[in-house]
Amino acid sequence: MLSIEPKDLTPAKLQGYLQSAVAPRPIAFASTLSKSGKPNLSPFSFFNVFSSNPPILIFSPARRVRDNTVKHTLINAEDTKEVVINVVNFDMVQQTSLSSTEYAEGVNEFLKAGFTAIPSDIVKPYRVKESPVQFECRVNQIIPLGTQGGAGNLVICEVLKIHIDEKILDENGAIDQAKIDLVSRLGANWYSRANQGLFEVPKPLTTIGIGVDAIPNFIKESPVFTGNDLGLLGNVASLPTNEEVTIFVKQNFAVKGVLSADDELKVHQKAKDYLNQNEVLSAWKVLLASNNLK
Repeated sequence: MLSIEPKDLTPAKLQGYLQSAVAPRPIAFASTLSKSGKPNLSPFSFFNVFSSNPPILIFSPARRVRDNTVKHTLINAEDTKEVVINVVNFDMVQQTSLSSTEYAEGVNEFLKAGFTAIPSDIVKPYRVKESPVQFECRVNQIIPLGTQGGAGNLVICEVLKIHIDEKILDENGAIDQAKIDLVSRLGANWYSRANQGLFEVPKPLTTIGIGVDAIPNFIKESPVFTGNDLGLLGNVASLPTNEEVTIFVKQNFAVKGVLSADDELKVHQKAKDYLNQNEVLSAWKVLLASNNLK
């Protein structure tokens, strides 16, 4: 058996062991507002429920290992003492992952990830409409656990109001675990789907993805693509060039056939087939080739 003392590991290596061993972990999709009223949205997997009377949720935005900086969520929680914690299910996991990209301060992750911001009833931060359960919370206390990179900050949140999508309830009014279809976080790129098991979500680019807000409307409004599909399409640093699209089409007879049929839904389905195989740039090339023909 491998036996290690934490002091002998780099913070990144230690974090990898902890996240891979203490898992699966639920995801807190935290919505906050800055002092100037700018929204921020970010997921955290150091999260759980710790009391029902009073109802207490705790999540921990850790200091970044690479440069010891703190996250906008923590700053906002300290400044405003309010947060909305949205739960994450499978239908929104790709968009949630996209929102974790390190966008600059003031960039609206609701827009970048393609989520719908709706007003809360008690607190000021917005709720995520697509989340099946949303908790409006007051921040009672923040406990810093250290000053070095990787140190957590326990944000102790008291639930003031709960919003539950009625579609996830069973005949007795309880939350049906199959219907809510929650996902959880493990180590590296791994997630777990509560009713099916493990799956991978590629980490957001180290460069900045274009975001769902940069996707053309003819794609966003298509009945073929889900929120997860849009999350994948938004997590590219740049779109393929016209030359790359032309070469791709010339080399793919099946794509040529779909494009020549002049059927937008068939084109979108072909792009979705590529997304299902995690070939995101190929999906973009199909969509751009179709749009170039118009």
